[in-house]
Parts: sequence; C-alpha cells; structure tokens
Amino acid sequence: MRIAETCTTIIFALAVTTTSVSAQGKKDLKPNAAPGAAEVRYFTSLNGLMGDQADVILSETRQAGKVTAATLDVCFPAVTSSARMDHFVVELAVDGNKLSGTTQTLEDKLPVNINLTRKVNGKSIDFSGKLSVGSSVSNVDSTDNADISEREFKDSQSFDDKVVSSPKDFTEVSPESVAIKVKRAGLADFVKNLRGEHAQIALYSLAASCAELRSGEQIVRLTVDPDRAAALIDKLKSVAGVVDAGWTDGSFDMERTIRFSASSWSEGGKINRNQLAASISPVIAKALGATAQSAKWDDDTGELTLTFKRQNPVIPALNLTDSIEVTALVSTEKPGSGDKLILWVSNPSITTTDDNSGPKLNLADSSSGEDDENATDDDGGMVEALAKELKAQRWDSDNLAWR
Repeated sequence: MRIAETCTTIIFALAVTTTSVSAQGKKDLKPNAAPGAAEVRYFTSLNGLMGDQADVILSETRQAGKVTAATLDVCFPAVTSSARMDHFVVELAVDGNKLSGTTQTLEDKLPVNINLTRKVNGKSIDFSGKLSVGSSVSNVDSTDNADISEREFKDSQSFDDKVVSSPKDFTEVSPESVAIKVKRAGLADFVKNLRGEHAQIALYSLAASCAELRSGEQIVRLTVDPDRAAALIDKLKSVAGVVDAGWTDGSFDMERTIRFSASSWSEGGKINRNQLAASISPVIAKALGATAQSAKWDDDTGELTLTFKRQNPVIPALNLTDSIEVTALVSTEKPGSGDKLILWVSNPSITTTDDNSGPKLNLADSSSGEDDENATDDDGGMVEALAKELKAQRWDSDNLAWR
C-alpha cells in the first residue's frame, strides 16, 4: 500500500496583486467598494492552448468595465503526455481588444509569443489568436468563457501540501510517510543528497505539479522506517534549500489500524519486531484460512511483508493455489517513545495459480492492473481478529477517537 503514484494532479495557483484605490477627498475607499473601483477577474480555462493540455489562468484588472491590465499564467507538459511540466507567466499589453506579450518558459527557457483578441459575447468573453512556445504554435479559439471573482478564485484553490513537523500523534499523518518542502532551484542537489539514505523516494513527487511550479517550492515524499523517521526529518531540515520537513499522509488507514500497549512488545527501548511478526502471522493466517509462509521486514521502509498460501475456494476440485501477501507497519503512537503502539495491516493481495503437475491452466486475473493490483476487501476479519489477540482498540471514525 502506497500513496498513489500515478497521474500527476494539475492544481491551479497564482498570486495576483490587486490595484488599490486612492483616497477621494478625505474619505478612504476600500478596493471594489465604490463604483469605478478596480477589480480583478479570472478565467481558469482557455481552449486551444498546447493541445488543450495546458492549465491556464488569465487574470484581468478592470476599471469601470474596461480592461487595464492582464496576466496570462500557463502550465503545460514539457513533453507531450509527460509528467514533467513547464510554465510561464507574462504581463500582457492591453491595446483596446488586443492582448499581446512575450516572455520565456521557466524550465526550458523557450521563447513565448502571444497575440490574442478579446471579444465580449453577452455575459461571456471570446478569445482568439495565436500563442507560440518554441516551435509549437497554438491557434486559440475559445468561446463563451465565464469569469470569476478573486474570492471565488481563491476559494477554488486546493493544495496537497500537508507537512506536519510536530504531530501530537499518528492519527492524521502516517509514521512512515515523510514530506520535505524544497525550493525548486535546489531540488536536484537536494535529491542527490538522498543517495545512500535508507528511504524510498516517491518517484511521482520528483515531477513538479503546476501549483509547485507557480509557488517555487516542491514537496518530495519519502517512505522511511518509522523508527528512523524523526531523525531523518531533523537531519533534512538543516539541508540547504529545505523550507519545511515533517510527516504527511501515507499508508495508514485508520479503519485498518489498531492501538495496543507497548509493554509486552518492547526490548531495550525498541519494538521487538520479530516477536510481533511471530504473533500476528498465525492470527492473519487463521482469518484467511491459509498457511503462513514467510515474514520479512524491509530495512528501508520498516514494512513487514507476510505471505500465505491456501487452496483457492472457487472450484476446490481444480486444486488451484492462492498466494496471499499482506503488508503491515508498526510504530509508536506518537513521535518518540510511548506506552502505546499502533499497527496497520493492508488488505490482502491474492494471486491464483495452477501449481499442479503436468499441463497447467493459464489463469488471467481480471483485477490485474488496478491501482491496488489484486488487493481485496475480503480479509476474513483479520483486523478485528488482531485487535482481539492483542487486546487492542479500534478507531471510531464517527467520534475521531479510539474505542
């Protein structure tokens, strides 16, 4: 179970400076408070740019209904269908209904030329013209564009940038999931410094989202053994270019997490992982109706991988074999030591094969290729069984507390 590492989510963000209104006589007026005051309006889409793969924000400053300034912010795939994005922001010259400007892209330094015509169409706006980035030319023909206010624009923003440096416990962040916010100018050097660290880097987090390109800061996500997470966070906080470091969302699903006393599972101030694995493996095996095969701890992530085998129950006469894998993570309830441990177990991942001698059935699993591979929610009640065995508490999602 991992943070989903598939498609990059495109997020809108742009900082825009609004025009202030000067005092009239002896009375100060707030922006947008009086007729004729300047206001900023936003368009968050524009058809025809970069094969319609671009994330576009066009802001207009208006005075008495007339456009006095405009800014075009475009984020787009640097290579078609690639996760690597490029970005440019250009202040457009306003000449009647003509908008034009030149700049270069932030990442690849490609020349950008923009020539647009703006036309009022009832309550909406039409834009037409051309935009070129390097040798690529886009013909813009975007009609019926509705604008939104600055408040609506800000309210529409969504940021996946949770970095908690001092969580009170691991109920809202995961003990194995570390997030490092880094200035983009120093990103490559920062990642190079991670060579040799006993931690996994989420590959998708190395590709900047549009929001990160616009902010100039990027979050790199790591999976690390919970026992070493705090020390790694403290170490990385002092690295050049790091803005913030802490824990973030990760594998732990509170519905599949239990909480129990640490006293029986500690040795020399550390969790006795082998003892824990030996205790939970037969409980899970019984719940699955399977036989335990192996238990292995990962030195980098601290994950425990448990494997099991059983006869596939669909047609017993075929004597097919289910190979089952379950992942588990154990941690103290909060950073540092504590008198409680929390244990998370994944849904089982099942692969069915024909291990009989002689000619074999070639089995195709219709669920293969899904995000959770062959994971199934039918776990035989293993979480409840583990809670009973370890005299543990379950999470109450309604009251957001242990019960």
